[in-house]
Amino acid sequence: MRINKFITFVVVLALLLTVMPAQLAAAGKPASVEVQILAVNDFHGALDPSLTKPGNTTDESLWYYRGGVEYLANFVNAAVDTNPNTIEVSAGDMIGASPLLSALFHDEPTVMAFNLMGFDFSNTGNHEFDEGWQELLRMQEGGCHPVDGCITGVPAFPGAAFDYLSGNVIRLDTGQTLFAATSVRQFDGVKVGFIGIALESTPTIVVSSAVEGLMFEAEVSTINRYVKFLKDTQGLKAIVVILHDGGGAGPTINSCNEDDPFFANVVKKIDPEVDALITGHTHNAYNCQVKVKKNYDPMIVTGAGYNGRYLTDIDLTIAGTNGQVISRAANNIPVETPYLSAVPDPDMKALIDQYRDASAPLRNRVVGSITADIKRGGNMVESALGDVIGDAQLAATAGPDVGNAVVAMTNPGGIRTDLLYAQISGGELPGQVTYGEAFAVQPFSNSLVTMSLTGAQLKAVLEQQATAGSDGSGRMLQISYSLSYTWTTSAQAGSKVSNMKINGVDVDPAATYRVTVNNFLAGGGDGFTSLLEGTDLLTGMIDLDAFEAYLTANSPVPPGPQNRITIVP
Repeated sequence: MRINKFITFVVVLALLLTVMPAQLAAAGKPASVEVQILAVNDFHGALDPSLTKPGNTTDESLWYYRGGVEYLANFVNAAVDTNPNTIEVSAGDMIGASPLLSALFHDEPTVMAFNLMGFDFSNTGNHEFDEGWQELLRMQEGGCHPVDGCITGVPAFPGAAFDYLSGNVIRLDTGQTLFAATSVRQFDGVKVGFIGIALESTPTIVVSSAVEGLMFEAEVSTINRYVKFLKDTQGLKAIVVILHDGGGAGPTINSCNEDDPFFANVVKKIDPEVDALITGHTHNAYNCQVKVKKNYDPMIVTGAGYNGRYLTDIDLTIAGTNGQVISRAANNIPVETPYLSAVPDPDMKALIDQYRDASAPLRNRVVGSITADIKRGGNMVESALGDVIGDAQLAATAGPDVGNAVVAMTNPGGIRTDLLYAQISGGELPGQVTYGEAFAVQPFSNSLVTMSLTGAQLKAVLEQQATAGSDGSGRMLQISYSLSYTWTTSAQAGSKVSNMKINGVDVDPAATYRVTVNNFLAGGGDGFTSLLEGTDLLTGMIDLDAFEAYLTANSPVPPGPQNRITIVP
């Protein structure tokens, strides 16, 4: 009898399992729902693609475009066509540090382009604050620029059709977040929650006035607070975090380096209920699944490089019964288009061509020439382009009526791209540099600030290039020809700089020197707080104007010699 009862139970259970999906569907709840999330990060207004020529080949069949919004749109549209349940997100720095084509119009073209592609969310990256948080509000809400007004010949700016999210950015005047922290989307009865989080160190890497009146809360604790909020108030079990912070590159674009501190300090401290963590800021492309906590499914962690060169495709299968993610996968797709067969999305091309036409006279104006490629990469500490920019800023502030500077220094992060001899942007000859190309190198419109520092204070500034556990790589200030010194990599922090000379003469710790930096550094940016001790500040021209003037006066300009900082073990 027991056996018969057991058999009966098994038969009934099997019948229930067979009819349950049909019953769920009849009740309007499918057994499962496929949700697709498309993600980019750090687009930086790169509306035009970059052309890649492998090696020195002249075979045009091997050339291809990378990124560019007209080609990115093709990839986005193709992916959307595969699944109507698609969400499109940006993990910050969609705008800011942009080439002239976008920056000339205060990045309105980039926002318009992402509207056209149908993006749903963007968190706030640090570069979203380049023109101040009030301007970022205009990016969301639309309207004419408060100074430049509405621009003729291009579309009226309606603001972002997507929603900015910034759960850890607090307005001090209201105590509320600058933008909403979360948003929930529903597909066929299942809900997915999104949390947007800014880089908590944003105030240290943007001009202080841009974030005055804001507070940036810690990333991990804010994420976990809003995960709990979504679970407790809406019963959500499918949660995605969009974070403008990230890690180093993995061996491939579809792997991760889990030894990177970002994983220990951020990823593995996030509530394991998070199903996907979409990151940015570091400009690396990676994709992996990370086991955050025992007995929980792994968390997808992705980054999509920069400038729209990759598109991340995340696919979540969500149970219709309880809204739980039951399977997950992700893929980083290279946005590469063969040069000879490249066909831009026609609607996007029509939009961007309006801005190309409006900017062409300024963008294509030749401002100088170079003898060879001048690049921002180089040895550990000094680049050929950094040398040239340091010299340009000294030339702009050396006169008695513009600062009496004897040294100029700039941060490497402010140098955004290379000057390439063969690059033809607007019909110019090889070696000629257009205004648009110069702008792409220095797009921030930072003012030059000349200040008085003692020799001891100047040494303290240079010592701040080293942080705990760092040899200074990636932080080394690019300097004018007038300054030289020795950097000892093995020395303790605070004792790495020696043999400082200005114009060949030993620096006197007690003497006063006039030193030029940009206003970002003058405000203590990038951690160079010793510059806050400068006195007798004089604000001069914009850094781009100084660069243009130097190119015009000294063409053809050769690459910098990279011989100003001597490295010893």
